[in-house]
Amino acid sequence: MIKKRYLNSSLLLNLGAFFINITAMAKIGWNDFEKVELCIGTIIEVLPFPEARKPAYKLTIDFGSLGIKKSSAQITHLYTIEELVGKQIIAVVNFHPKQIGPYISECLVTGFYNENNEVVLAVPDKKTDNGLRLM
Repeated sequence: MIKKRYLNSSLLLNLGAFFINITAMAKIGWNDFEKVELCIGTIIEVLPFPEARKPAYKLTIDFGSLGIKKSSAQITHLYTIEELVGKQIIAVVNFHPKQIGPYISECLVTGFYNENNEVVLAVPDKKTDNGLRLM
């Protein structure tokens, strides 16, 4: 039997031998959302990233008028290098660059964790111009 207990903004699920802490996400306003630039880009180059702590690729992404940006993505379990080249993705393009080991990531490629904790990419369902912003 699953027992629920609330602690501040978290929900603790008692599954007998252990607890799972589910933290409620804070609500944001429209102005907060407008600050996040989610844009379409096309992956133009994919390289292995053996220096990464977790299996990952180094991606080079064309964002049209926004330019070419680099990113690291832990997507090796579900995607091969060959199937990623030419794939359009959705990425946050206005984060500050982030050092990931010896690599500088200039954008955040978006995706969803599946039931196996593997990242499934967030992609447009139709070909779209690079650099267009999600609204």
